[in-house]
Amino acid sequence: MTETFQFNLKATDGGARLGEITMPRGTIRTPAFMPVGTVGTVKAMYLDQVRDTGADIILGNTYHLMLRPGAERVARLGGLHELIRWKHPILTDSGGFQVMSLSGLRKLDEKGVTFKSHVDGSLHHMSPERSIEIQGLLGSDIQMQLDECVALPAEPKEIERAMELSLRWAERCRVAFGDQPGKAMFGIVQGGDQPELRIRSAEGLKQLDLKGYAVGGLAVGEPQDVMLKMLETTLPVLPFEKPRYLMGVGTPDDMLKSVARGIDMFDCVMPTRSGRHGLAFTRRGKVNIRNARHAEDMRPLDEESNCPAARDYSRAYLHHLVRADEALGGMLLSWNNLNYYQDLMKGIRQAIAEGRFADFYAETQEMWAKGDIDPVL
Repeated sequence: MTETFQFNLKATDGGARLGEITMPRGTIRTPAFMPVGTVGTVKAMYLDQVRDTGADIILGNTYHLMLRPGAERVARLGGLHELIRWKHPILTDSGGFQVMSLSGLRKLDEKGVTFKSHVDGSLHHMSPERSIEIQGLLGSDIQMQLDECVALPAEPKEIERAMELSLRWAERCRVAFGDQPGKAMFGIVQGGDQPELRIRSAEGLKQLDLKGYAVGGLAVGEPQDVMLKMLETTLPVLPFEKPRYLMGVGTPDDMLKSVARGIDMFDCVMPTRSGRHGLAFTRRGKVNIRNARHAEDMRPLDEESNCPAARDYSRAYLHHLVRADEALGGMLLSWNNLNYYQDLMKGIRQAIAEGRFADFYAETQEMWAKGDIDPVL
């Protein structure tokens, strides 16, 4: 434990990095996957379970929490950690991505974003300063700058305009954040699929000397190879000694390939959203438990897993729960998926520590390629 925010880079193996972020509320082992707790809950999961899967930190959503239950109310109730019974670090995003998705309900200018709530139609204004204020009221440990995220594909001029605006907003966020001992504000690199814009964004943010840097605006419609190319363009520009966070990513394959290029932190709704829709992630790849082949299969998802959801419940039962639209089905599969994501991160960290990340990478890809176990006859 420490009273300051510190990032210790402990080892590298090729482009992969092993590190530790220490903060007053705990240590974050990197590479790290952050389960998404959008409105103060990781969907279909108890937070004690989330912690037991190996999560050191979770993510909350500024946009959604400002609407319900409201940032001022959360502050009056003792902050988000107290309200949701999570005593470990919390990262909050700035709301920029949600504002992008509300393109029909918002007006954006230099001052910030004015938008209508998707809940009740009420009008709200979020400036860079207000975004940081909200995150402070929530009690967030890692706060993100307000940015404009552009969906891809988009015209280069539009991408450049949004990137430049995001840079100006980053400086305003840094001033609004000030000096908060033990906490951090991260900037967000934008620039879409344009390498020269990514470089300009990264260089501009580097001048602000922030505690960490995120790569945003990816996994928003572009192919994986474009995402990876943008990482290869961007990461060499960012400070080597500070954490790097790839926002909203992604699949296990996305994460493995991004770690190889130097990413330290991830978040994504995919494990829980997929679980609620009957899709399981396992060391043998994806398993659609809705498929009829599982209806009379009494074997578990993965008998070698340390997760009860994967090891102790039959595929037949999981299939029945999902097909019957029972909540327990989504709960068990979300548990399995989050556990698998954390196991993948644990395996990555161990492999980097042992200097065998390339072997781990190849072995993991080979196992995924094998596919699921053969169906029962």
